[in-house]
Amino acid sequence: MKKKLLVLALLGILTLSILSACNSNDDSASGEKVEKKKDEIYIPIISKGFQHQFWQAVKQGTEKAAKEFNVKVTFEGPETEEQVDKQIEMLQAALDKNPSAIGFAALDSQAAIPLLQQANEKNIPVVAFDSGVESDIPVATAATDNIAASALAADKMAELIGGKGKIAMIVHDQTSKTGVDRRDGFKKEIEKKYPDIKIVDIQYGAGDHLKSTDLAKAIMQANPDLKGFFGANEGSAIGIVNAIKEMKKEGEITVVGFDSGKQQIDAIEDGSMSGAITQNPVSIGYETVKAAVQAIKGEKVEKQLDTGFYWYDKSNIDSDEIKAAIYE
Repeated sequence: MKKKLLVLALLGILTLSILSACNSNDDSASGEKVEKKKDEIYIPIISKGFQHQFWQAVKQGTEKAAKEFNVKVTFEGPETEEQVDKQIEMLQAALDKNPSAIGFAALDSQAAIPLLQQANEKNIPVVAFDSGVESDIPVATAATDNIAASALAADKMAELIGGKGKIAMIVHDQTSKTGVDRRDGFKKEIEKKYPDIKIVDIQYGAGDHLKSTDLAKAIMQANPDLKGFFGANEGSAIGIVNAIKEMKKEGEITVVGFDSGKQQIDAIEDGSMSGAITQNPVSIGYETVKAAVQAIKGEKVEKQLDTGFYWYDKSNIDSDEIKAAIYE
């Protein structure tokens, strides 16, 4: 009988030890999960694409800020700037992860609003970058003043062609705020200040240099006396340069661009492009993450974060100011 009682006592002690160990492990795991969820700040960044060097430079800015503020960021975008549906899917997937905040550069300034409303209902701050949305939901927008920047491009175009003649525009789209603002900023400046300059055509090439090349060639064929072209982003501008080369019209048509990837830098250096507006893409990425962190912490965030722009051409491309803003 004593042996039975001893065995039962030992079994009881062993059972209690196992249960205690299990409870201890559960508490530890639970504590670890809570600690991770509480401490880790995760900010997915949804861009317009990956195909241009501009977006790679924006990505560098987000990574720089992530390191400085000790947060986790991811950076993604659709293959082309025509894939609005793909971008919306990426935004939905980001929301499903219940992030701390979201950075978003809208391909379509209206299409994403329902999902942004979901983010707002979940108290997930949204920071728009490069291109805003038609909503007050974003706590901030980190972007170039595209209207002012394109107006400067128009002034430079007028100066380069002597204030008169026919010109045309290739714009990346008419759905994003950047596309609309760059188109309108350039167009309105020409119409307001230069009565002897006529914009004969505006086409939309989705930021794709091959599509933009075909559009530019068609415009030149329809307007053999064309004097100038404005390309509203990297792909648009490079498409124009390639079209002029294919049509053997080098030296006859002035090209003014926007953005500053390697191909545009090369085109300015070899004279096939007269000059361009450069944004500050690293600053755009950095300010997006910085504003998101401020919003997460409940700090005051400026609604509009103007990240700046510059005109660059052969005369200043090697200056310290421009070198800091262009990217290869």
